[in-house]
Amino acid sequence: MNNRYPIEKLEEKIGYSFKDKKLLKTALTHSSYKNESETEEWDDYERQEFLGDAVLELVSSDYIYHHHPEMREGEMTKFRASLVCEPTLAECAKEIDLSDHILLGKGEDRQDSRHRDSIVSDVFEALIGGIFLDSGLKGAKDFIYRFVLNDIEHRSLFNDSKSKLQDVIQAEGWTLEYVLAEESGPEHMKRFTMAAVINGKECARAMGSSKKSAEQKAAYECLKKLEKEQG
Repeated sequence: MNNRYPIEKLEEKIGYSFKDKKLLKTALTHSSYKNESETEEWDDYERQEFLGDAVLELVSSDYIYHHHPEMREGEMTKFRASLVCEPTLAECAKEIDLSDHILLGKGEDRQDSRHRDSIVSDVFEALIGGIFLDSGLKGAKDFIYRFVLNDIEHRSLFNDSKSKLQDVIQAEGWTLEYVLAEESGPEHMKRFTMAAVINGKECARAMGSSKKSAEQKAAYECLKKLEKEQG
């Protein structure tokens, strides 16, 4: 396998050792790598991702149902969406340095696709699918509780960070604007760095595959900074 780090390192980070290593290799394999490595004995992650997505939705739904009896159906749906959306899962994946282990074709790797939220979140779901196939629902549930449902308040905050930061700004009578700080990458694979500027002073900046996602991340970093300053 031509990835950056041995798969054993990833197993150490997630605290789970696969009985069937092929399931882990599949979870990490992008279609571009598979197309360039026709001799490999495992598939790309897409089918496993499909399964992992369903398992993640079931486990998170069960968690919300039992831990938030005060929520009505609409609130539960919105809350679940904040936990399993692409940006949130990409953030979860950072905790285990998942992008370092993704197998990409040479072209995709040169374009730094391993750091695109869409790919990283898909691989994260494929990893869940692989654990489910390897050890059943309990194994997948343990992983999801540890890496997705471990910090519910901040997961929800991240998904809705722009609107929540705007609420703070309005309450304090401050001004807020998002400024493009940097733009890089080829035309079809742009990376944007956006700065959140409060009262004319930069509060935080973040990078994303779109200006919107970069703004969301910058707003989240601002909220965390303001929360820390307020004690």
